[in-house]
Amino acid sequence: MTKNTLTGGTNHVLVPPGTGSSGGRSRRPGRGSLRRSEARAGMALIAPTVVVVVVVVVLPIVWSISMAFQKVRLLNLRTVGIFGDYTLQNFVNVFTAPGFVTTLLATLTYSVLGTGFSIGVGLVASLALRKRFRGRGFVRALMLLPYVAPVVAVTFVWQIMLSPDFGFVDYWGQKLFGWTKPIAFLSQQTAHVSIFGVNVAVPIALLSVIAFETWRQFPFAFLFLTARIQAIPDSLEEAARVDGATISQRFRYIIWPQLLPTIAVLAVLRFIWTFTKFDDIYLLTGGGAGTEVISVRVYNFLIGNGDIGLASAQAVILAVVLALLVGIYLWRFGPKEEGVS
Repeated sequence: MTKNTLTGGTNHVLVPPGTGSSGGRSRRPGRGSLRRSEARAGMALIAPTVVVVVVVVVLPIVWSISMAFQKVRLLNLRTVGIFGDYTLQNFVNVFTAPGFVTTLLATLTYSVLGTGFSIGVGLVASLALRKRFRGRGFVRALMLLPYVAPVVAVTFVWQIMLSPDFGFVDYWGQKLFGWTKPIAFLSQQTAHVSIFGVNVAVPIALLSVIAFETWRQFPFAFLFLTARIQAIPDSLEEAARVDGATISQRFRYIIWPQLLPTIAVLAVLRFIWTFTKFDDIYLLTGGGAGTEVISVRVYNFLIGNGDIGLASAQAVILAVVLALLVGIYLWRFGPKEEGVS
């Protein structure tokens, strides 16, 4: 309120809230404090996830790497700490142990062929069930049965099916293809087959477990590829059909470029999972007859020998080899796949 000296009256002047007699600005929280408050809230939200990841993922990895450089057995496991007597002897024993190269080659063969065949069968199945027909949903549901069935049950069925004594595969093989003697698909390491007069050693047991891996894992690729095929616009194929493109040309120039990024992701995921696969092979063959992969070898070192340090060193080598192979794949094919859209 101010006094008017000319009229003798008083004028009422409204003062903005928060403004003092000196006309200074009001004190409000700045952007810096707001950002700090948001940062603290964000840290509080992700803290449980960070704790779980550290406890479940980071600490076991650090502990495994630590044991890989120490002489650890079941008898002295309690006395071993992270900071102990480190040595490279475990890695020397792994590389010089009999069968290391054979196991590595078997693992690579199993992983590459299992990944390629499962994606190939999934692609064929997704293309075959692309067109609408009565009962297509039921058939698609049946395609998922190998993937969702318990692994113990399906491995037992395959053991019975491939048995040389009462398995129907060997029975019909002798009846239709003229096999002279039963074939032990899961216990026979090699069989000599004459191809154009040349005797070739065929790894029977390894091919059998690759066939099982293909049958069990192709529904995973089938799901991804079916979803991607359904997202392809029908107008593209209609235009190509009007222009006179054949089925193979439509697949090569329209469908395949659309599926290539999805197939690339599937190849990486399936290779990683197949490279570290343990339960399928162990339940089928126990790692015998030339089917011992690295994961089974780690298990044998740990359970059979009780040597935790040696098993940890083998696991570290498995992780390094897998990281190198995936890194080379991404470095070689990653830029090309990113450019495909």
